[in-house]
Amino acid sequence: MTKHRPRLSSHTPHPSSFLDVGTGSGILAIAAAKLGYAPVDAFDFDPESVRIARDNAQKNGVLRKIHLTRRDVTKLPLRSEKKYDFICANLISTLLIAESRRILSRLKPDGILVLAGILANEFSLVQRHFEDSGLRLIASRVEKEWCSGSFQRIAK
Repeated sequence: MTKHRPRLSSHTPHPSSFLDVGTGSGILAIAAAKLGYAPVDAFDFDPESVRIARDNAQKNGVLRKIHLTRRDVTKLPLRSEKKYDFICANLISTLLIAESRRILSRLKPDGILVLAGILANEFSLVQRHFEDSGLRLIASRVEKEWCSGSFQRIAK
């Protein structure tokens, strides 16, 4: 699946902080660091993914710009004082739904959340869940059997 940063309107300030949940190879965190996001935090449950992401960040000259860790999204505190302008989460739909409170507690009030790694036939369930959580779908993309979506918090 091709991952991409959704286009922001000219009225939306460039987001600065970036969190990559389920970083895998680190490609999104690397791209964020190269685009000037700071801070860039990324984590994955799989230690091999973290090792590969570190290697890739080093090869791309951005290792010092990314804070990479091994973490389990299911073990994150339910509340977070640290908030991000932009969060990408590439996880299976059941995990996205089950851990949505943990993920959303890290999103700034006007932040953008990109969800990926979702089977196309499961996307409507994920979309409904995140819309019920106060977000609105601003873009989506289907590629073969996979779907991704960008969401933004609805202003209160």
